Amino acid sequence: MKPLVTVSKTVFKGIEKNPSLLGFGCMRFPTLFEGKPDIDEVMAQKMIDYAYDHGVTYFDTAYPYHNGLSELFVGRALKKYPRGSFNLATKMPTWLIHSLEDAKRIFQEQLNKLQVEYFDYYLCHALNRDNYKAYLIPGVMEFLKEMKTEGKIRHLGFSFHDTPDILEEIIHKFEWDFVQLQINYLDWDFIDAKKMYKTVENYGVPLIIMEPVRGGTLANLSEEARKIFKEASPDKSVASWAIRYAATKKNVLVVLSGMSNEEQTIDNINTMSDFHPITEKDQLVIDKALATYLESQTIPCTACGYCMPCPHGVDIPGVFKIYNNYAISKQKWQFMRDMEAMDETKLSSSCIRCGDCLPLCPQHIEIPDRMEEINELYEKMKAEQKK
Repeated sequence: MKPLVTVSKTVFKGIEKNPSLLGFGCMRFPTLFEGKPDIDEVMAQKMIDYAYDHGVTYFDTAYPYHNGLSELFVGRALKKYPRGSFNLATKMPTWLIHSLEDAKRIFQEQLNKLQVEYFDYYLCHALNRDNYKAYLIPGVMEFLKEMKTEGKIRHLGFSFHDTPDILEEIIHKFEWDFVQLQINYLDWDFIDAKKMYKTVENYGVPLIIMEPVRGGTLANLSEEARKIFKEASPDKSVASWAIRYAATKKNVLVVLSGMSNEEQTIDNINTMSDFHPITEKDQLVIDKALATYLESQTIPCTACGYCMPCPHGVDIPGVFKIYNNYAISKQKWQFMRDMEAMDETKLSSSCIRCGDCLPLCPQHIEIPDRMEEINELYEKMKAEQKK
């Protein structure tokens, strides 16, 4: 008999039956072509089937994932399974809602794309200080409540990217069944996720965790930090520590992992099929590894892509990835090779400091400043090469 992933033992108000504690995030499927959104559907289907066969019952997609292709694929991928055997989550694209008609049209489009009659979990996507006001448009929130009354939405919630004070405001603005937050051992203090976790707990609804591995960052630490984890548990992946950290939190219903290959899927299943909560001793290991990692001074980009497209062509997540790889490895030759391999128009030198990206970044990165720093570093290394 195949081992099945853990289900949270906590009894949550308003949740009839808990889904699997591990959720399959459908934002980072393997693709056919580098830099393109086209999903490698053969491999992605294999990953979903493996997860389903091992007890994963929560699948999370959204309107913009893979440039709109994720919902279409997920609808086809899950169609062969009994509808009541899995929980499907998707999200209202907040930035596209300018009227009640927009909300109605997009909601029906999502039902059609995903080939279902209802959503188990439906989210107002990526709420922050400004865009949550889309749900103040007359009729929009009333429509979502109507869909819940009709059974087309089983649980209504929101995902969030902003500061604790704004979360406090939004969570009391409407009635919610759950909240989705970015929680991981880096952000617990870095963006005060600890305070946001407490806000949701005090509100009395369960939490769904996104970015437990921070877009892969916490799976690709500096060599010194990796050694700390490997010395503590030689047979466990570095990523598993981050997944376990998130899943240990008491008020957590689901921990989402945006799996992008078969290896990650199997590793997550193994971690959550034999789930061991983080102990005090484990936490000391995490604290030591994190302190070591932070010394490398990486940029806290999760490659979510919300800052894209840049109106001036800069590949913002791509440039940050190259820099972060350098910040961890300190290998100048690799930094130069990666920068030179990128199309010149996409480099940090194309940034004109327009600032359009600043309000879009969930991590509140001072993108123009960092682009300037990276460009200065690149130009300095180029000058050194000519000597």
